[in-house]
Amino acid sequence: MSIRPWRDIVRRQSRQIMVGNVPVGGDAPVTVQTMTNTPTDDVRATIDQIRRCEEAGVDIIRVSCPDVESTAALKQIVRASRVPIVADIHFHYKRALEAADAGAACLRINPGNIGSSARVKEVVNAAKANGCAIRIGVNGGSLEKHLLEKYGEPCPDALVESALDHIKLLQDHDFHEFKVAVKASDLFLAVAAYQQLAEQVDCPLHLGITEAGGFVGGTVKSAIGMGSLLWYGIGDTIRVSLSAEPEEEVRVGFEILKALGIRNRGVRVVSCPSCARQGFDVIRTVQALEERLQHIRTPMSLSVLGCVVNGPGEARETDIGITGGGNGKHMVYLSGVTDHHVQDADMVNHIVKLVEAKAAEIEAAGAVQAVAAE
Repeated sequence: MSIRPWRDIVRRQSRQIMVGNVPVGGDAPVTVQTMTNTPTDDVRATIDQIRRCEEAGVDIIRVSCPDVESTAALKQIVRASRVPIVADIHFHYKRALEAADAGAACLRINPGNIGSSARVKEVVNAAKANGCAIRIGVNGGSLEKHLLEKYGEPCPDALVESALDHIKLLQDHDFHEFKVAVKASDLFLAVAAYQQLAEQVDCPLHLGITEAGGFVGGTVKSAIGMGSLLWYGIGDTIRVSLSAEPEEEVRVGFEILKALGIRNRGVRVVSCPSCARQGFDVIRTVQALEERLQHIRTPMSLSVLGCVVNGPGEARETDIGITGGGNGKHMVYLSGVTDHHVQDADMVNHIVKLVEAKAAEIEAAGAVQAVAAE
């Protein structure tokens, strides 16, 4: 137990699989995924989008493969990507075979809509031969007809039964390198289904609230749904589904993990909503800092508060802090201690330089520790 037990999250125990060179499940970090939205056969556009997602910190990227042109392009995309590629397959089992041969690290399929047991076996054999994992992707919007007839509507029992049926199809062919998702656009349905499934299986779980909506609405729904599950230790890899660019999905995913203390990447900003007491324009300052600090990958914290009511207290808990003062003169805190003042005109540039220096200091200390441990 930590010194702050109210922050502790006891993670569900699952077995671990490999998606390319990225471990998923077990004691591996919760990974962040997204999906490209370019035509997959447009190799240049797809790789460019993957690069932006890589810069945002993505761990795994999914690429849709609806036709033979897409799987033909996949080989180049896989070769260019720095992170594992998941091939998204629906209905056409031959696309799964082609994607496996093209180097996909994982195949996203519903075994039930691939076709006969013989076709499922072909996909499994291709996955085994190429070292592919498989993600079983159950979705509340595309449940099997017999389950809708049985339950009357998408419900947790229906999603879980679908997942278990698909799991059995893979296990019957002696395939166990799989993870499972039971997504729904209704966050209550998704959360209940994941909770139920988590008690019945030991495979890694891929979390998502599907078709969550636009940037603001989708972020809120995803944070509530996936945040609830992650808080209770459920989830090994996540994808935030937004009607927004995929790199934004990655940033939101990391913010959810950072808020829960599950995984840290880059600068965690603590800032006030601002009011008439503010000594500087907090909203514009935070916007500028978040934009300027996207390149920082080292985990660290920054507090930006407009006045002295809560500013000093928050600064004590962060690596770097700034609190608004009078006459355009503001207090800067380093490691929780008051250090010096900065004027309005220099503030953003000054804070960026301090953060970059602190990141370099943290990285250097980590390198020394790594050498000492060898």
